Amino acid sequence: MLSINTTVFLVGILLLLGIASSKFAARSGMPVLVLFLGVGMVSGSEGLGGIAFEDYGLANSIGSVALALILFDGGLRTSLDAVRSSWQPALSLSTVGVLLTSLLTGLAATAILDLPPLHGMLLGAIVGSTDAAAVFAILRSSGLRLPPRLTATLEVESGSNDPMAIFLTVGLIGLITGNASSPAGIGLLFFLQFGVGTAAGLGIGLLAAWLINRINLDYPGLYPVLALALGLLSFGLAAVLGGSGFLAIYLAGIVFGNSSIVFRNGIFLFHDAGAWLGQMILFIMLGLLSFPSRLAAVSLDGLLIALVLIFVARPLAVIISVFPFRFPLRETIFLAWVGLKGAVPITLATFPLLAGVQQSELLFNVVFFVVLVSAVTQGWSLPLVARWLRLGKTYEPVAPLTVEINALRHVDGEIVEYVVTPASKVAGQALRDIALPYDVVATLVVRKNEVIIPRGSSTLEPGDHVFMTVRSRFKPLLNCLFDSCPLVPPLSPGLRLDFRADSTIGKIHQFFSLPEPEENGDALIGSLVEEDETRPLATVGPFFVSKGENPDKVTLTYSEELRRQHGQAVRASNEGTR
Repeated sequence: MLSINTTVFLVGILLLLGIASSKFAARSGMPVLVLFLGVGMVSGSEGLGGIAFEDYGLANSIGSVALALILFDGGLRTSLDAVRSSWQPALSLSTVGVLLTSLLTGLAATAILDLPPLHGMLLGAIVGSTDAAAVFAILRSSGLRLPPRLTATLEVESGSNDPMAIFLTVGLIGLITGNASSPAGIGLLFFLQFGVGTAAGLGIGLLAAWLINRINLDYPGLYPVLALALGLLSFGLAAVLGGSGFLAIYLAGIVFGNSSIVFRNGIFLFHDAGAWLGQMILFIMLGLLSFPSRLAAVSLDGLLIALVLIFVARPLAVIISVFPFRFPLRETIFLAWVGLKGAVPITLATFPLLAGVQQSELLFNVVFFVVLVSAVTQGWSLPLVARWLRLGKTYEPVAPLTVEINALRHVDGEIVEYVVTPASKVAGQALRDIALPYDVVATLVVRKNEVIIPRGSSTLEPGDHVFMTVRSRFKPLLNCLFDSCPLVPPLSPGLRLDFRADSTIGKIHQFFSLPEPEENGDALIGSLVEEDETRPLATVGPFFVSKGENPDKVTLTYSEELRRQHGQAVRASNEGTR
């Protein structure tokens, strides 16, 4: 038994090695989680470090806490717009997709390993889910910029499919051990995992957003800790009541992260650090838990199962799951390839060991090998596959800058940082030529090491950090200017925006990411406002145009009905040009 001082020393060394490996990962393109695992394996009992660690119960406990940190951070960074645009395919993938993947992989494992059918299905259930830690880490470190709906589907699926995998794993263990022979008991387990997890996550998320804006703490550093405490509360409450703590904390993160909260940037940076710490601890610990000699003994069987999982089970499950949602073929192929396995399968593989299931050690070693194959092949090749499918572009991650309003509460607004890319609509544009509503102001521009005070003549260049003061409900519009967005960004029905009357119709179309008008693109938006109020209101895309508070302003009012009509017209036009 190591002393506490020795343990702390070793933890510090392992974390330093993990951080150093992340720099190598950025240069080599290898997924950082693979290197974290490698650090653990090299430091383990059969490696150079000689650290003996085989406590599966402790690994399960630490793994659960680390996954909670990772999922909470992932939820914080998942926009509500992304959830709205992708919840249906993501839900299908996280339920039907996981079930089909588990079934097909389980059948293969039964035949390859000569296991009883329930044991084979158990292995399939353990590796059936896409790992959130792996997906978030890969998407962060790879520099991939994918289509918004595809990215949202990947993130929401990976964050929400753990309950199905846990349900299948726990249910099959109960059937094998004789503790859950009743179909009603299995049905109750399914309801508790999803129902209680969802209720706890949404409830605590709303409570967290309400509380953090109303409690007056004397020390700003306590706000991120309060957010973490409430996130862990959602996890623990759901788990105690029999639900999925992983689903609860992910949903709590989504609700909390999409609310207007004080000290937002500080909270996000704190949990970003917590997620990275969780990833390092989790993967290094799982690496320590492995034994290379045992992995070598199952390498051939594990490779066969991994090939079935990667090239048969996951693709078929994805095709069936997303078929009703009309994903393009290229995006479907990419979804099929991004079935990354990581910490969740290895953590779930400790469940049979703790439950005393026969041949559980074999299951653990095979799962570990399958995860290694998946992480190396799929994780490493993601940028290559994306480029091959012409789905996205790689970019160099830019170190973020931070400006925040901390002293004010209940403010309907925030300062948002954007980075101008060569593909941004605002690149090369002067600020006065960009159609911005009255409630959106460019506050600051940082170009390399130079601070620029924005003026109308200021031209935005690629690489610029632009800080915009904006009402929270207008953020989807700015995302369209600086990044990609859907044809019409998701807005609240009845949303009113005031523009300068001398803004051109073409600039308004550009601002809202609408197709260029066929005519009158250079006409002023103010020209659409007629003095005769008996005439019907003019429209621009999904907006009604009316007079503003004074002659210098024009008001655009968002209409869901117009949005549907506009979308149908655009689709018809696109089909006509094909």
